[in-house]
Amino acid sequence: MSFPPVDGHPSMNSNNPLPHPDLRPAARAVAQLAEGIGNERLGDPTPCPQYAVRELLGHLVGLATAFRDAGRKDLGPTTGTDPQAALPELPDDWRTLLPLRLDELARAWVPVAAWEGQTQAGGIALPAQIAGRVAVNELVVHGWDLARATGQPYAPEEASLRLSYELLEPSDHDPGREAIFGPVVEVPAGASLLDQVVGRSGRRPDWRPGD
Repeated sequence: MSFPPVDGHPSMNSNNPLPHPDLRPAARAVAQLAEGIGNERLGDPTPCPQYAVRELLGHLVGLATAFRDAGRKDLGPTTGTDPQAALPELPDDWRTLLPLRLDELARAWVPVAAWEGQTQAGGIALPAQIAGRVAVNELVVHGWDLARATGQPYAPEEASLRLSYELLEPSDHDPGREAIFGPVVEVPAGASLLDQVVGRSGRRPDWRPGD
């Protein structure tokens, strides 16, 4: 999947950057990781204790679909279902479906209107401005999960990393944060921005299969 620009959209011009976060780099990175996964890796563990690679890929299909529809304001079962309600299932056609859904997700959040008003994701109503940023963070963090589980290199775009870093900032005013991400894992001074994001997401940057 090439993730080409949307024809005729003024913000696609390099001299006229998007007025909001761009989901395409993070979506592209996940799609590239998925291409490198052989069937023999589907049962391997991931940094998400409840997911093997198979379930993580299934989760990515589901979240790409849900946040695509959230961007389109096409609210219904895909946006109204708690992703924790059941263990994700990986569709048989995931090798074509996942890159397609990631492309659709990225395109859905290109129009300025996608970032306006309210929407819904995971059964939660929230401002579209927040939902779009949550989608970027989901791609960045689960991209790291997928890369680490399958031994692939991973270098997300800096703008996406900075968005995740800010979104994951611990707050005394958000007591439910740890229930979603887990306690922050402290990283050494001078750690890379990616390691800092991973730590803020409740993961150990040094995680390896078998830990």
